[in-house]
Amino acid sequence: MLMLTGNETVESASDEAATTTPARGSTVTDSYTALEDGSLLDAYSRAIVNAVDRVTPAVVHLEIVGRSTDRRRRGEEVHGSGSGFFFTPDGFLLTNSHVVTNASSVRATLSDGGAYAAHLVGSDPDTDLAVLKVDHSAPGFAVLGDSSSLRAGQLVIAIGNPLGFQTTVTAGVVSALGRTMRSQTGRLIDGVVQTDAALNPGNSGGPLVTSRGEVIGVNTAVIAGAQGICFAIPSRTAEFVASRLMRDGRVRRAFLGIAGQTIRFTRRQADRYHLAAPGAVLITSVETDSPAAAAGLAVRDLLVGVGSAAITSVDDLHRVLAEEAIDAPIELVFFRGGVRQQRTVTPLERK
Repeated sequence: MLMLTGNETVESASDEAATTTPARGSTVTDSYTALEDGSLLDAYSRAIVNAVDRVTPAVVHLEIVGRSTDRRRRGEEVHGSGSGFFFTPDGFLLTNSHVVTNASSVRATLSDGGAYAAHLVGSDPDTDLAVLKVDHSAPGFAVLGDSSSLRAGQLVIAIGNPLGFQTTVTAGVVSALGRTMRSQTGRLIDGVVQTDAALNPGNSGGPLVTSRGEVIGVNTAVIAGAQGICFAIPSRTAEFVASRLMRDGRVRRAFLGIAGQTIRFTRRQADRYHLAAPGAVLITSVETDSPAAAAGLAVRDLLVGVGSAAITSVDDLHRVLAEEAIDAPIELVFFRGGVRQQRTVTPLERK
């Protein structure tokens, strides 16, 4: 691109004289472009600074003391750290379940420098979320936003304590939405937010926020060896789980009393069973005195439906067995010896 500085000459239409007047649309336009670029950079910076100022008072550094469960070091005292954030003004904190697993004590250092004991209210390893309570008013609290309104490419900011560096800020974008990941219990966590905002050990449990300072995720994991592939539990999941942990100390889920594995059918097998989806859950064991045993389910039955939901995998079964299914009779659809059968079962609460 040719850019005029004002020192070059341009010929007039009549070729009679030269002038040092800049050509219209060159120097002036480029000056405006430079100013606009500077304004955009300032706007980007201001968005991050404003969000950080709003949320940082709510972020805490967690120091954990616990006992090792490793076979070679079982019972030894171990120390760890992580992040968390106040989401109520009266001292309730959100963090990751894996941060406080096996903790005998947790100490929270607040943004104002005060350090206080944090007590476990409840933990849900299935979603890797936990709620703690500090007996001290929060210097600030973060607002949980609506993660369902996120869009790929949206600016997001992570705040936490990576590697012990307290109140570290990184920024990036929403890289993708609707990811799934396995919790430590093996259950699938749906709707996970992927971001390239840098996360490191110690960021776990910290907030992922928008430019408006609303928390839309709880930072939880990175892929070892990758760059810029990080994950956060969506705020809608966090809001639901936190409310249940504060109310009941746990998240209630239904229980059938079976163990199973996902199997895939060939197209021919799916056609044989008249199934739209080529998958099912093969029952591998049935617990004695369980709802499944009372309904007459047996090992090697192929479970394909619960109520109105098609069951094509163990993950589908987990989704169906939510709190609403407890003590509510539902129809199970399964195949035994190639014959389609239905039984009514009443799930109990999982202990």
